[in-house]
Amino acid sequence: MFCQRLGPSLKRTGIPMNRHNIHEDADDAALVRSVADGNETVPTVFVGNVALVNPTTALVKQTVAEHAPHLLGR
Repeated sequence: MFCQRLGPSLKRTGIPMNRHNIHEDADDAALVRSVADGNETVPTVFVGNVALVNPTTALVKQTVAEHAPHLLGR
């Protein structure tokens, strides 16, 4: 449910994103568990080396502005 909310919201920002299904890819699931205290919490968003577990759209935008500003305004 949370992915269904965050995905469209992020799409409206114009920030490019790649989506992964942790139920279809064991490596992606392991990566999420590594930053979410062993849980498969989604959405988990990575901006470069920064992991955001169940973030708001505002937090993702702030993190992109800070760590990957070249992705803004595309």
